[in-house]
Amino acid sequence: MNGKISVIIADDHLVFREGLKDMLSYHPEIVLKAEASNGKELLLRAKQYAPEVIITDVKMPYMDGIETTKKLCRMYPGARIIALSSFSEDHLIIDMLEAGAQGFLLKGIREEELITAIKAVYEYKPYFSPDITEKLTRIIAGRYHHKKGPQHVTLTEIEKQIIVLICRELTSKEIAERLEIGKRTIESYRMRIMDKLGAKSVASVITYALKAGLIQRTA
Repeated sequence: MNGKISVIIADDHLVFREGLKDMLSYHPEIVLKAEASNGKELLLRAKQYAPEVIITDVKMPYMDGIETTKKLCRMYPGARIIALSSFSEDHLIIDMLEAGAQGFLLKGIREEELITAIKAVYEYKPYFSPDITEKLTRIIAGRYHHKKGPQHVTLTEIEKQIIVLICRELTSKEIAERLEIGKRTIESYRMRIMDKLGAKSVASVITYALKAGLIQRTA
């Protein structure tokens, strides 16, 4: 990691925002650019400061985290967004990931986990709180059926292999070495996969893979 990671936080509770700010203040490699109290304000702050990582509450007034995340991903392709919530309902997790979030944390997180999550999504790697990972594991087991269901797309065998390796958080270089294919070819496949799935982030690819039964992930 070179330089500092710029961050914006959004939550409608001032006390919680102050707690996040206090956690971040002990880490000089992370700089807090701004804060917001609702979705509309977050969109304005993102436009003003162009942060590298955005941490947003899921349930906020005026515009919730799901709709805000969708707009952010349309406005800034490649936006790195972490969802924060006091709730862990299945539909909130899935909807936020499908909206484009790359991480999901439950409020009450420890400082170390927050910093780990920021650094992970900064490198375009998904990060979930342990409780969220457990729920995703249950989804894999087939005990949850999202109302939208998996997208019906045609994937080649190599695209399926690449999706599995993406879900294991391998880089394009590592995937290329594993499959003995050129890195640029892998990057082309990744772009094609994202396009086929209509995925906005790596987390969206993972969501598809979970619902389609391509991967079996343990907690």
